[in-house]
Amino acid sequence: MKKYLLSISVAALLATQSIAQRVPQPSPAAAVMQTVGVTDFTVKYSRPFIKGRKVFADNSALAPYSQLWRTGANQATTFEASTEFTFGGKKVPAGKYALFTIPSGAAWTVILNKNYEGGTESYKETEDVARAMVVPTSNQYNEAFKIEIEPVTDSTAMLNLAWSSVNVPVPIALSTESLTLTALNKAVAEKPEDVATLQSTAGYLLSKGKDLQVALSLADKAIGLKESFGALWTKAQILNKLGKTAEAIPVAQKALTVGAAAPDGAYNFYKPQVEKAIADMQAKAAPVKEAVSTVKSKKKK
Repeated sequence: MKKYLLSISVAALLATQSIAQRVPQPSPAAAVMQTVGVTDFTVKYSRPFIKGRKVFADNSALAPYSQLWRTGANQATTFEASTEFTFGGKKVPAGKYALFTIPSGAAWTVILNKNYEGGTESYKETEDVARAMVVPTSNQYNEAFKIEIEPVTDSTAMLNLAWSSVNVPVPIALSTESLTLTALNKAVAEKPEDVATLQSTAGYLLSKGKDLQVALSLADKAIGLKESFGALWTKAQILNKLGKTAEAIPVAQKALTVGAAAPDGAYNFYKPQVEKAIADMQAKAAPVKEAVSTVKSKKKK
């Protein structure tokens, strides 16, 4: 009897495990994650296949013209952004949204809607946060529906909805510089003695050629807290950009000395660049020094 009950238990367990096994889905789940500048975008959707059916046409079985489409299969497609962004020219707050579309031969309507947990059956236009009219373009054939975010710069991207031989490109834009400066200024205010924060803020201002005097004071403060290769090299570059090349040279040289005393990945990587920069600055400073010397000599006469 015990053996019989054990056999039944094992059979039931195997049956449960068998039921729990994954099987291929007609429209497999997919996700796209792309960082643009300092903003993370994540799209989650399901990929239907055409399988010989008609798509994007009047009365077609898949995504017919002039009807709201969930822009994928199964549940609603979601579009999430970590910061404020512009979608088809409309500003949208950071957050998670449902991505809907209304296909058309002339111009698609691409929609971001607050109700990301619902589908087309619970869609309300009053909950839209953005609508973009987008002209579709021809594309290489895709049997399975595909969403991509490309090309990408540090402040722009293109959301591409591709299926069959059609691509729908939706422009996305960000105020990356403003977002970055706001975050860096907040970090400096919260951690005014943090060397890494001071240095990264100074370095960003340097890279943008903005507020260089502020960048210089931040670099000086970082050096005062901890004299490091990175902070010294940042200061040298700021001085050079301010036209103070003669002052920049000894700072850059000191950066190499400090870095050589405690070499790390940054020092090893940037050392050749710093050495070349010093040579360039010396060549740049030489004529100026010579001109100043000539002027002084003439004054004495």
